[in-house]
Amino acid sequence: MNSGSTATWLNEKRAETCVRNLKKHGFDASYFPRLEPARTFILQKVSAYTSFGFGGSDTTRQLNIIDTLKQLNKTVYDHWHQDTSAEESLAIRQKQLLCECFFCSANAISLTGEIVNVDGTGNRTSAMAFGPRHVIMVAGVNKLVPDLAAAVNRVREIAGPMRAKSLDLKTPCAETGVCSDCNVPQRICRITSILHRKPMLTDVSVVIVNEKLGF
Repeated sequence: MNSGSTATWLNEKRAETCVRNLKKHGFDASYFPRLEPARTFILQKVSAYTSFGFGGSDTTRQLNIIDTLKQLNKTVYDHWHQDTSAEESLAIRQKQLLCECFFCSANAISLTGEIVNVDGTGNRTSAMAFGPRHVIMVAGVNKLVPDLAAAVNRVREIAGPMRAKSLDLKTPCAETGVCSDCNVPQRICRITSILHRKPMLTDVSVVIVNEKLGF
């Protein structure tokens, strides 16, 4: 067995452990070896819904699902448009809180079954906990870490700096790659959400894919 197939095997075993513990915590959790079968599964799962919100997530964009939903005449609330004004973006984010199904990813998921996200605005962390009837959370195996402490550290050491750099923000971590717990205006790490268990009134489906997705 070569190193590539060995790494795939190890990631699969880690994902299986994570899925098992997420289920123990009340989440609906699934594993897929590739993104395309995950996409097919998700489209079938959400087919009955009419309105969808999308948080600021590169992972959910890799699903290529937004255009498909629009072609099916679904209502899509997506604030990621270059020509969207600040006022329009705010209105879209507010509508995401009341849509039937909300798509997002995770900054980190522990093998012990906790989900950690850090936000700058809070629309994503709010919607994944309460508001939408159903939350679809998609994550690549690169987001999996051993435990809750490692999940929090991943945000500071990997997800935060990479996200800030991708957005070309004027933050210390976008320059150095190291979190300095800054107070600059463009800081995006302002709100931390930890889902220890499934929220009482929100169904959360976690879909883990054996690929590197997002930051």
